[in-house]
Amino acid sequence: MALPPLSPEQRRAALDKAAAARKERAAVKDALKQGKLPLQEVLASDSEAIRKMPILSLLASLPGIGKVRAQKTLTELEISESRRVRGLGSNQRERLLAHFVPQG
Repeated sequence: MALPPLSPEQRRAALDKAAAARKERAAVKDALKQGKLPLQEVLASDSEAIRKMPILSLLASLPGIGKVRAQKTLTELEISESRRVRGLGSNQRERLLAHFVPQG
């Protein structure tokens, strides 16, 4: 199915929206990596840009966790690597938090 043709203004608006979403996701991943933002807050976010982020990408940005460890963890927790933040069920969300957030 072909996409409808966009006017130059519509195309520019779509490109700007996509760039803003990429910037927001990059800022969130950077804040996670530096320990400035807790995982619970990211998983509870209402931001559409964050909700569309792949969970593998999100976990790989945690301190001390790379892509390989994130893949292994998702496999252990029985969560698909292609799952996005908004697609996590409540049980999957709980398992992730139990695995990555220290209980104290």
